Formats: sequence, structure tokens, C-alpha cells
Amino acid sequence: MNAKKAVAKKDSVQKNVDAIYQLDGKLSVGKAIPFGLQHILAMFVANIAPILIVAGVIKMPVEQSGALVQSAMLIAGIGTLIQLFPVWRIGSGLPIVMGISFTFVSIACVIGSKYGYGGIMGAVLVGGILEGILGLGARYWRRLIPPIVSATVVTSIGFSLLAVGANSFGGGFGNPNFGDANYILVGTITLFSCIGFNIFAKSFYKQLSVLFGLIVGYIVAAAMGMVDLSRLAAVDMVAIPKLMPFTMEFHADAIFAFFLIFLVSATETIGDTSAMTAMGLGRDVTEKEVAGSITCDGVISSLSSVFGCMPITSFSQNVGLIAMTKVVNRIAIASGAVIMILAGLFPALGVLLASLPESVLGGCTLMMFGSIVVSGVQMIAGCGNSHRNITIASLALSIGIGFTQAPAIFKIAPDLVKNVFAENCVAVVFIVAMLLNLILPKDKEGEQA
Repeated sequence: MNAKKAVAKKDSVQKNVDAIYQLDGKLSVGKAIPFGLQHILAMFVANIAPILIVAGVIKMPVEQSGALVQSAMLIAGIGTLIQLFPVWRIGSGLPIVMGISFTFVSIACVIGSKYGYGGIMGAVLVGGILEGILGLGARYWRRLIPPIVSATVVTSIGFSLLAVGANSFGGGFGNPNFGDANYILVGTITLFSCIGFNIFAKSFYKQLSVLFGLIVGYIVAAAMGMVDLSRLAAVDMVAIPKLMPFTMEFHADAIFAFFLIFLVSATETIGDTSAMTAMGLGRDVTEKEVAGSITCDGVISSLSSVFGCMPITSFSQNVGLIAMTKVVNRIAIASGAVIMILAGLFPALGVLLASLPESVLGGCTLMMFGSIVVSGVQMIAGCGNSHRNITIASLALSIGIGFTQAPAIFKIAPDLVKNVFAENCVAVVFIVAMLLNLILPKDKEGEQA
């Protein structure tokens, strides 16, 4: 009798929880779209930036880079849908947003300068397949990554994003007018709009604080002449992305270098997936979810190369948005993925989304990225305060974040090591945490610090 009452009570609580906070809650399209749009606006600029950076380095014609931007939107939407609704063992079934990865920019610039863009695409195709195979076999190696390692990686992801948010707030990377008063003003207005809406909005509407801030910031930026819509007149109404726009080339050194970065990307995906389940669902991630998430990373990255795009991965900024709002509904996130696909097919929509000024985005992301840091610290605390755990977390974070803040420390390292680790604190934190986990005796686990 008591068991029946407990079940009935649980069902009653579940019914009282709004559908947006449930993974599989029933949600109308009208209610889902604002939350999906919020996710897309949070990652849109970051999704197309890697392609523009690499295209600029290898002197790619503007027409070609523009076509690749369209493909990037399409492939991000497809990848997100497959993460949400797995196909076979590809995908985690979790509200993870996918996008073109910044992790590969450095190595892509090196390989692109040496072999051209075709050399990058060949390496992405093979590297993605290898990561996919690694994901399918995750159950055999996942036990090597205990909770304290995952928690430390999540914390490092949050710290690595803080500089990204601050740079956006000041006007964006490489902006010659970085830090000008107009950028700071717009970023500040956006930030306070988010905070104000979160305080005064009622019910689930308060979880749309980022979207509200983005809209207010966009209007203010437009009034100050900071929004550029000049490209609208030049784009086609409909554009179908081309398959194999570049002839792929396969070079052993390029494939090896990209595979190493794919391993780093897999590390970040493990961290993002662990953080998402901990912060959004209040539980530990399962082996099946980790395997599906990494497999999706690899397989969709290979598909991305077929469209001429760089590798795709889980986006940490969207994990931060989930940490802040607790909105995990798959239909809501899927509506955002559909918007991305439409932006890939209808260039005018893509131009509108891409016109969001960096400082507006920065005003919103400051709070989101801070949420990842706090959640990572909470995950570390949840692992217990044993001397062993504290040693792993503190040393991995101090070396990973400290060394990459002073990249000249890698001066004597081979170029390949520099490209992989010198400015990627997540990779360094993961390697150090893994080594310490293997080296430190397990009998220290029970000792309290």
C-alpha cells in the first residue's frame, strides 16, 4: 500500500513539473520555439566562426566560404537532431546542441596551409570515423575515467569559456576597436536585461531570460548602428549545400594530427555530456549516453566533411544555458535544430541570425559560462573530499589552466604538441587528471584531506 502511495506521489509531482523541465515532456510547437531559438542564438556565431577563420588563413574565395557557412548551419542542425533522437547507436538521446568545433581551428590552419582545404577534409573524414569507432567501444575504456576526472574536466571547460565570454563582451576576438564604450554599454545592457527578466518574470518564462536579453541587446545595438544587414540584398532566396565541394586528399601526418585533436574533442564531449546530465537531469551520465555522444561526434564530423565543413562537437555554451535554465526538453531543443537547418537552406535567415553583435552575445554568455564553473566545482565536491580527489583536481586544474595561460612554456615541445596542448586547457587538464588517477594509490581514497 505504501509503495502504491509513493508511486502516486511521484506521478503527482511529475505532473506538476512543467514539460520544459522534462526530457520527454509533451510540448506544443509554439511553446518550444522560443527555447530552441534561445539555444541557437547562444551558439550561432561560434558555429560559423571556425570556418571563417580557417578560410581566411588559406585565402579561400568569399563565395566558397559563404557556401560553407550555409553547410555549417545545416550540419549543426542535423547533428543536434541525431544527438536528441539517436539513430542506432549514434546519439545520446540527451539535449546536447552540436556545432562546428573551435578545437580544430589551430591544426586546420597548419594543415590547410600545407596541403590546402582538401587535405583538411580528408583528415576530418578519416579522423571522424576513428572517433566514431572509439565511441562504439566506449564501454571498454569508460571505466578508466572516474567521476573525479570528469568533474575536473567539466570545471576546466567552464574556466576555458570565461575568456570567450569576456572577449565577446568587449567586441569580439581580433576587433581593432575592442573595449570601446559602445561595446561595453551594449554588453552591460544585455547582461542587466537577462538578470532583470530572470528576477521579475513568472513561471517558466523566467527561463527565457537569455532570449529576452539577446532581443533587447540587439535592438539597442541596431539603434547604435552596430547591426550590419547589408548582405541581405546579395544572398539567394534558397541555397542547397553541395556535396563534396572540395577534392579530398589523404596525408598520413594530417590524419594523425587530426586524430589527436579528435581525442581531445572526445574528452570535451565526455565533460559536456557528464555536465549536462548532472546539471540538467540531476544524475550521473550512463555508459550508453557517453558512447552515443562520442559516436555522434565522430560520425557526424565525417558527414560534415562530405559537405566541406570542419568537425562538429557538443557545444559547452549550450550546456551552460541548460545549467542556468534547467530546460532539458528534447522537443524544445529540436525546434532550435530545425531553425538551424532552415538557416542552412534559406540564406536570408542565416544572415539575420549572424548579424547578432558579439557584445550582445557576450552580455548573455558571462552568466552561462559561470554556471558551468560552479557546476563543475559542485561535481568535484560530490566526489568526496578525500586527499586523493583533491590532489587530482587541484593539480590538474593548476597545471592545465596555468600552463595554457603562459603558452610559451611549451617552447621546447614539438610543433604537434604545441598545436594540441599549448592553448587548450581542457586537453591538458584531462591528461594530467588521467595520469594522476593512474599513479596515485587507491588506498588514499578514503583519507580525508
